[in-house]
Amino acid sequence: MGNTRVQLTNNASATEAEKLGQERRVKGKKIKAKVAHGKCYVKSTYNNTIVSISDLKGNVLAWGSSGVLGFKGPKRATPYAATEVVKYLLERVRDCGIQDMDVFVRGIGGGREAAVRALATQGINILSIKDVTPIPHNGPRPPKVRRV
Repeated sequence: MGNTRVQLTNNASATEAEKLGQERRVKGKKIKAKVAHGKCYVKSTYNNTIVSISDLKGNVLAWGSSGVLGFKGPKRATPYAATEVVKYLLERVRDCGIQDMDVFVRGIGGGREAAVRALATQGINILSIKDVTPIPHNGPRPPKVRRV
């Protein structure tokens, strides 16, 4: 899936850009359209926590991980690192005006609940929380037991 953003011409008005959910350029600066309702995807593993915020169409507005913020090693998977990632992302998307979010949580790491709580404490109205962790329905045969 490619990038679906389309650059509007300079003579297009800002209201047209907001209607289309696109961005426009004025003298080389990007102006992002206002988005009131969005989606938040949290992927929490044993090693890292990755959070991305998108609009309803799925266009990613901002993303970040605990590794990007400078956490190293096992500290990346902590609940504190997940809250810092959410704070960082909400600072980046403040201009978009997001107030309501649907949250999709994936994985079994320590940052799952911490990321959702950080969203709530930052003043975001959480409409729904859905766990989308993939669960195998018997799947492939497991590896044989390791003998040391």
